Amino acid sequence: MSRVMVIILAGGRGSRMGMLCQERPKPLLPIAGKCRVIDFSLSNAVNSGLHNIAVAVDYQRQVLKEYLGKGMPWRLDRCGKLATLEPRTESYCGTSDAVYQNLSYIQASGASLVLVLAADHVYKMDYRRMLAFHENTGAHATVAVTPVPLGEAHRFGLVTADETGLVQGFVEKPAVPQSNLASMGIYVFSVEALARRLTEDAADPTSPHDFGHAIIPKMIRQDKVFAYKFSGYWQDIGEVTSYHRTNLRLAAGPLPFSLNGSWPVLTGADTLPQDLADRQGGKCLVGPRGIAQGWVMNSVLSQGVRIGSEAMVRDSVVMAGCVIGRHTVVENCILDEGVTIGEFCYVGIRANSPTDGGDITVLGRGVAVPARKAIGRGCQIYPGVRAVDLTMRVIHHGALVMPSEDQQEGGHHV
Repeated sequence: MSRVMVIILAGGRGSRMGMLCQERPKPLLPIAGKCRVIDFSLSNAVNSGLHNIAVAVDYQRQVLKEYLGKGMPWRLDRCGKLATLEPRTESYCGTSDAVYQNLSYIQASGASLVLVLAADHVYKMDYRRMLAFHENTGAHATVAVTPVPLGEAHRFGLVTADETGLVQGFVEKPAVPQSNLASMGIYVFSVEALARRLTEDAADPTSPHDFGHAIIPKMIRQDKVFAYKFSGYWQDIGEVTSYHRTNLRLAAGPLPFSLNGSWPVLTGADTLPQDLADRQGGKCLVGPRGIAQGWVMNSVLSQGVRIGSEAMVRDSVVMAGCVIGRHTVVENCILDEGVTIGEFCYVGIRANSPTDGGDITVLGRGVAVPARKAIGRGCQIYPGVRAVDLTMRVIHHGALVMPSEDQQEGGHHV
C-alpha cells in the first residue's frame, strides 16, 4: 500500500453544542464514560496500522495539544508520529483551508495518499479497506458514505453514485434530500490531485474553502471520485441531541464496537468504563471511582460521580465529578462536569410524557442546584449560575438560565 498520511480535522468551535463547548473543544467531549470523541478517529487509524498522523487544531488549540501530547496513549510516541498543526494565519477558514495551510508539511512527508478524518465522529472502521478500494479504482478522491434515515438526510452532504461507485453528484445539506447516502466526512486523496485542487480553491476569493461545499463538487466535475460504502455503526456528534443519543446507544449495549477488546478505543484518560447492569436490569456505562447508591438506568456516568441513596438517574449523561443527592430524580439530562444537585430534586422531568430523546435538559459546568427544586424538560442552566439564583424558582419547561453580567465577567463557577 502507498505511503499514507492521516490528517484529523479538529479545529471547529462546536457552536451547535452550545454550553458544552464553551470551555472545551468538541473533539474533547467526554463520551462512553471516559473516552473523548477524538479517541475514535485516532484509535481507528492506529488499529488500521497507520502511524503517520497529524491533527489540525484551531479552537481551544492549547487544550487539544495538551491532551494529545506526543501520542503516548495511542503508542505513536514509540512507533509512529503525531503532529499538531496550527493555522499559519489567525484561524483556519474552512476544512479544506486547514489542509491547504499544511500542504507543504504533507508533501515533505513523502506520502502519496492523504486520509482526511473528522474529530467528532464515533465509529469503528478499518481504513485499510477504503485505501485499497481507492487504489483499485484508480480514483483521485474517494468519499466514505453510509445510508442515513431520510428524515435526517438534510444534515449531511449527500452523494449519488453509479453501480461502480463513481460519484455522479454531491450536494451539501440540501433542504430537500434526493438521496439518503451521506458523506461521512472521511476522504482519501492522491496528494497530487489534492494539491492541485486546494491551490485552485485557495486562489478563489468566493470559495468557502470547505471540502463538502467546494472541493468535492469540483473534483466530481474534473476528476475521478468514487464512493466507498460503509455499513457499520457511525455517528456524527454534530449537536446536543446526537451527543446524548450516542452516549445512550453505547450504554444500552451490545456495543457496536469493543472499548477494550481486539479493536480497542485508546484514550488519553486513565482507564475505560465497564459495562454495569443496574438493579432494574437497565444498562449503563460507569467510569472509575464512581459511587451509585441509587438506581441508574440507560445512562453514562464518568469518573468520580456520586449518586445518593434512593436517587434515580435515567437516560442521562453525567460527566466527571457530579454529585446527585438522595431521593433526587434526574431524567433525560446532560450534566456537565462538577454539577451538584441537592436532595429531593426533580431535574429533566415532564409529567405524563415518556422519554423520547428530545427536550434534553442541560446543566452547565459547575452549576449547583439546591435541595427540593424542580427543573423541567428542555431547560438549559449555563455555567456561572450561582445556587442562590435557583433557590426561589421552579425552572419550567424550556427555560434558559444565564449567569448575571457580573458573574459572566468574573467567570465564577459554583
